[in-house]
Amino acid sequence: MTQPTPDNRATAIGATTVLNWALLAALTQLAGPVPPFLLTALAFGIAFLCFTIWLSLRGEPLFASFKQPPAIWALGVGGLFGYHALYFVAQQNAPPANAGLISYLWPLLIVLFIALLPGERLRVIHVIGSLLGFAGAALLVGGDVNAGGSTLGYAAAFACAFVWSGYSVLSRATRGVPTAAVGGFCLVTALLAALCHWLFEPTRLPEGIGWLGVIGLGLGPVGSAFFTWDVGVKHGDLRLLGFLAYFTPLLSTVVLILTGYAEATPLLALAAALITLGMLVGSGRLNGRRFARSAGQ
Repeated sequence: MTQPTPDNRATAIGATTVLNWALLAALTQLAGPVPPFLLTALAFGIAFLCFTIWLSLRGEPLFASFKQPPAIWALGVGGLFGYHALYFVAQQNAPPANAGLISYLWPLLIVLFIALLPGERLRVIHVIGSLLGFAGAALLVGGDVNAGGSTLGYAAAFACAFVWSGYSVLSRATRGVPTAAVGGFCLVTALLAALCHWLFEPTRLPEGIGWLGVIGLGLGPVGSAFFTWDVGVKHGDLRLLGFLAYFTPLLSTVVLILTGYAEATPLLALAAALITLGMLVGSGRLNGRRFARSAGQ
């Protein structure tokens, strides 16, 4: 059994997710000191509201796409809520930079896990490209091996990477599930996050301009991004999307600099070079098809 030829349009739609996620850090800063689970509940709630408006404009019933098997719901909610819950645990129980770097193993794992799909195989250039991209991300995220942190925090960070990469690759195997089902995953994620907030966090709502950050999150990186990613991983070139994902921390850093939340550093250019080189090598676009064939032998 061979995999269908990736749809270039779906790949392009999936690639826009990287631009969306690049806004995540800046919009989170704009939202202010809102407790993590409350911020997740608000953002995913806004995402679901936008989804319902979109369906009503198209004249489609709201709950038609929600009629999915339990395994699909477990995959969708486990991916969206599971990733964010684990990420927050990691950030609170390990040095943030270290936790961020470990959790950012997911693009590398996507490239490796794709080899498990029918009709796919892992080439040397895929591994080399992934490692180059991860090296570039590592320069941006940083990390301090002597900074301490608990076993729980580091374990959650590793789990984070496996959850999102697993969700992305398994979504490829469930391409028959409509992307509209993601709306239901957003709703359940919002409800679970609200429950966790009620159980574990003090309430502190956004103030003033902070609401623009929350709305921006719900419209973009914690909203439409999951729908465009779903289209990309199900119908596009998943391996190429995995390589492009390494541009997320690079673009996020650029956005933070442009918005005044961070300062430019000499490592930025080197990180950009490594990530770009990793994408070109891993996708086989550096020296054309001949290089790709020879590297895969």
